[in-house]
Amino acid sequence: MSKQVEQVELLVEQVAVILTARNWMVTAVESCTGGWIAQALTSKAGSSQWFERGFVTYSNEAKRQLVGVRQETLLRHGAVSCEVVREMSLGGIASSHADVAVSVTGIAGPSGGVAGKPVGTVWIGWANKKGESIENHYIFAGSRTDIRLAAVKSALAGTVEFVERYGN
Repeated sequence: MSKQVEQVELLVEQVAVILTARNWMVTAVESCTGGWIAQALTSKAGSSQWFERGFVTYSNEAKRQLVGVRQETLLRHGAVSCEVVREMSLGGIASSHADVAVSVTGIAGPSGGVAGKPVGTVWIGWANKKGESIENHYIFAGSRTDIRLAAVKSALAGTVEFVERYGN
């Protein structure tokens, strides 16, 4: 596990550098990762300079109440979808003082998979204050922990890429 921890720490360092350079703050809106992204980010000393807040929106009700995901979106597309992760990211921006939001929703298993959305299905999204957003679909393999860790690493790496692309 130490190699995995080192990889996460390296990604957190990259997030810290790119956000600090722009004087930006990030918020995390998490479902299947249950706060792991926020934990990883705040494990770095000085993170209060660039980490604004986190939302653990594990239930659909939390997604609606905390970050404004619409009931219609949840019913039409399901909690694990491009549309929901987009609303999570945009809602994270609207519900915070952050400049960038990262959001994640998925099926970490070992059960819960359905036709078209097997265990390991994860959507990760990013948004900024201008309303620009990107959503990526992944299918990760392994145990529940493996899937969640892969989602955390992808979310952090994607945050760096998103800020590089849209951070002007």
